[in-house]
Amino acid sequence: MRYVAVGDSFTEGVGDEPFGDEIPRGWADLVAAGLTAKHDAVEYANLAVRGRLLEPIATDQIDAALALAPAPTMMTFNGGGNDTLRPGIDPQRLLDMIRTAVRRSRDAGIHVVVLAGPDPSGGLPFGDTIRRRCAYLTDEVGLIAADEEVDFVDVFHDDEIRHPGYWSADRLHLNEIGHRRVAGLVLAALGIDDPSLTTTTPMGPHPARTLSDEVRFYRDHFAPWLGRRLRRGTPGDDRSAKHPTWVTLRPSPH
Repeated sequence: MRYVAVGDSFTEGVGDEPFGDEIPRGWADLVAAGLTAKHDAVEYANLAVRGRLLEPIATDQIDAALALAPAPTMMTFNGGGNDTLRPGIDPQRLLDMIRTAVRRSRDAGIHVVVLAGPDPSGGLPFGDTIRRRCAYLTDEVGLIAADEEVDFVDVFHDDEIRHPGYWSADRLHLNEIGHRRVAGLVLAALGIDDPSLTTTTPMGPHPARTLSDEVRFYRDHFAPWLGRRLRRGTPGDDRSAKHPTWVTLRPSPH
């Protein structure tokens, strides 16, 4: 089993950072570890970089994935979330890029798993616009996955993960338990049941956000994000993939 992940901050693992801010873990790392339940060894590469728009994911990252030696046997693909946060997007262009990337990977003999990312709109400014865009893309990507006969994991419509308790303070990225839930959904789609990932603890009502909560959010998270947008920068401008070549994972001893 040789598993490569492509995408943006969602797939890089931002928000799940038990090893420090420089090396986030995330759902893809957990999926790679979970695959060892069925395989003696798993080769794993993660080409995702935070802030990436869909075009470099669907072109540069796919090129890099297809150039890996030995070739991947499985790929998870997600992208487009950062595009939906920008004005004037062309949904059809995004969908065409996704179809081309999926088809190239499938035609290379790779088992492709397409993910629709979780819905972040509940806590963000312009949430209705973001939700509408993401819902449309999710539905259309689901159709592409069906047409191309690849797996589709729809995290966007997962009601459980909408709970604020699954999200980081920036309201844009999942936290540790959010990433664990996504990993469980992906592994379940692959026929691997990991109760430690799929079992959820009822969280109950989330406390209402106070004025100080909102001030802190806009100061610490929204303002820096807006500043980067105005400078046309992204948090990943100076970053590279965390696992650009194969690393070997083996089952944990019991």
